[in-house]
Amino acid sequence: MVIPLLRPALRPLAQIRRVAPVRPADAGKEVARVYAEVEREFGLLAPPIGLHAPSPAVLAASWVMLRETLLAAGRVDRALKEAVAVAVSEANACPFCTEVHGATLAALRPGPGASAGARAAAGREREVADWLRETGDGAGGRGARPPFPADRVPELVGVAVTFHYLNRMVNLFLEESPLPAGLPAPARSAATAVLGRLMRRSARGTPPAGASLDLLPSAPLPADLRWAAGTPSIAGAFARAAAAIDEAGARSVPDGVRRLVTAGLAGWDGGPPGTGRAWVEDEVSALPEEQRPAGRLALLVAKASYRVDDGLVAEFRRGRPGDAALVELASWAALAAARELGARLGERALTGGHG
Repeated sequence: MVIPLLRPALRPLAQIRRVAPVRPADAGKEVARVYAEVEREFGLLAPPIGLHAPSPAVLAASWVMLRETLLAAGRVDRALKEAVAVAVSEANACPFCTEVHGATLAALRPGPGASAGARAAAGREREVADWLRETGDGAGGRGARPPFPADRVPELVGVAVTFHYLNRMVNLFLEESPLPAGLPAPARSAATAVLGRLMRRSARGTPPAGASLDLLPSAPLPADLRWAAGTPSIAGAFARAAAAIDEAGARSVPDGVRRLVTAGLAGWDGGPPGTGRAWVEDEVSALPEEQRPAGRLALLVAKASYRVDDGLVAEFRRGRPGDAALVELASWAALAAARELGARLGERALTGGHG
């Protein structure tokens, strides 16, 4: 009974909405190479990565960030990274990522009969994840010393930034759950536990750091990503991904929209914007009429991705009908927000909580 319920989760391209999935049989060389790496190292073609396939460079960027922070061998164990992924996903109201990574974390954590040392380790995971959870409410560890040493900053802040990015893309392009809608609670609980055990298999492996970097050209590390500098593989991942997504933004996001979003993020506290969309209309009023659909969509992806609806997407598509343009606009806006939040987290982590 449980395995049939997991079939949607094991057919990941079926979960993609608002763009046409790129099937492996139809993939070009660049997309096929990324797909092969994802399946080999993650255990399946993860939908949060596969949704990027209409733009091959952005697909590679999303995978490089996820692989080098969450999967690759380093100083931080996978359970702690998963705890951070869950905390950030909860803060961003991303039910898909919360469910998948919550199930993985539950499968990795010790059971009720665990030793005192194992229970203490789980407690430390919660402390670190809570510190890294960026909610914009003035809490989340601000003013407190980070509960981890400086040499862990690239990995831990890297996971947080990656999920600030992926949560926004997932909210736009995936369903709310990898499991079928309307499942009774007992069946959902059982299916979630099995999903966690399936994910745990890939979590047991620790692929070598840096092996995905040649998917993208080398690039300098931007100043706002300096928190990554202490770990070359993570610095390389974010430098390359940022360059690829910046190029995508230059192709698909009007200059005025990029300036508007960048300025709005600089003064944003990270929390939910006002209720409704009056704030969006206020901000896009400075744009030419033809740029406002892109402006509305980019602002909402950056600040409240869970509020994007089909109407906003359709409005943008009337001027830019291709899937690549939609993915690239969303990717640029999502990473712009993730970089802004990550710069603040990184500064606090590197300055002992006083950044």
